[in-house]
Amino acid sequence: MTARGADWLARAEKTISAGLVYDWPNVPVEKAQGCRVWGTDGKVYIDFCSGMASVNTGHCHPRVVAAVKDQAEKLIHGPVGVLLYEPLVALAEELGGVTPEGLDQFFFLNSGSEAVEGAVKLARYVTGRPAVVSFVGGFHGRTMGAVALTTSKSKYRRHYEPLMGGVYNIPFPYCFRCPYGLQPKTCGTRCFDAVTRLFDNVVEPDEVAAFIIEPIMGEGGYAPAPRDYLGMLREVTSRHGIMLIFDEIQTGFGRTGRMFAADTFGVTPDIMTVAKGIASGMPLSAVVAGRDTMSRWTAGAHGTTFGGNPLSCAAARATLRVLEEENLLDNARAMGERAMTFLSALADRYPLVGDVRGEGLMIGIELVDQADGQAPNPKAVEAVLAECFAGGLILYPCGTYGQVIRFIPPLVVTARELDQGLSVLERAIAKVSAGGR
Repeated sequence: MTARGADWLARAEKTISAGLVYDWPNVPVEKAQGCRVWGTDGKVYIDFCSGMASVNTGHCHPRVVAAVKDQAEKLIHGPVGVLLYEPLVALAEELGGVTPEGLDQFFFLNSGSEAVEGAVKLARYVTGRPAVVSFVGGFHGRTMGAVALTTSKSKYRRHYEPLMGGVYNIPFPYCFRCPYGLQPKTCGTRCFDAVTRLFDNVVEPDEVAAFIIEPIMGEGGYAPAPRDYLGMLREVTSRHGIMLIFDEIQTGFGRTGRMFAADTFGVTPDIMTVAKGIASGMPLSAVVAGRDTMSRWTAGAHGTTFGGNPLSCAAARATLRVLEEENLLDNARAMGERAMTFLSALADRYPLVGDVRGEGLMIGIELVDQADGQAPNPKAVEAVLAECFAGGLILYPCGTYGQVIRFIPPLVVTARELDQGLSVLERAIAKVSAGGR
């Protein structure tokens, strides 16, 4: 680390909460563009963390930057309801053209956690029911309501009890670590029995306002839910008048190779939460639902000061244009297939790689104990990430034990950039494997 970078860190330690400033790899950077970031030491890194899956159009896309600059000269802040401005209205109209059919009204907020809180409030308000069901391993945010739904790691809930009541958890269909010890090809989606048992033993369905699920579990391990499972969940929630909420905060805006995971899996929820990739790194999120649902959430039932900020709306509109005009969904699918082919071959060669899974450019690489092929191996993940960082590649972990590597390049990644990153990763895995970790 350069003297300037060390100075930044020392100053940050004095003035910024440790809960904010300490994370991996905490590299001091000067600037970023596309798939790359420039460190204060002049080293250029390939960034396959993508602002935690937020900069789907790449860092500082010129069209997004231009849109924000242009808007900043006109109006920086509303707030919505006191002032009404065209970027807000136009964004809602444009989003309605790409969201799943029937999800055409929006409540704009600032962050993923806020969107989750809003979605739960909407479901409870509209149904008049108290209970919400989430899935073990899910991550939905860290505010007090959202963290009550979050079970990817127990540390996120430590010292914060009592949390929001009326929340029930059932196992996520995490096939590599099946809670029933079964195999996907022969299990008959046995894990869905947990829904029946929940209704039989814990809470009546007419008391449940919503089920909330990540179609691809994010922080908990980058594990896609089986398509059949999501279809069954859609059927049972519809039958009992329960709202189905898809948390698409990480899967949305092209990350899975379609605009939303709902499109990828062919299942439409009643409510969707979006954030991260919506505005290429500018703070913006939304609760998305159909007109009939939203019309019952009356004025004053929820609110925001900064949600739908004009600068963020301008960035989001530019993001939508870039996604469409630069064919980034096609690129996400093509580069995702290229990466999966490479990574699957790595899994065949190195017992350290227990599983590779995902959709589009949202891929999880799960590392395991080389001896038994199943036990989580977070120490190997730490070692691989450190080797990658030394080689100029930024990746980030996830999973309950930190045993999974997130592979989330920006959707603008080229074949050359992808191959460069994969080569660094392969060398890291080979070195750690040879060390017996």
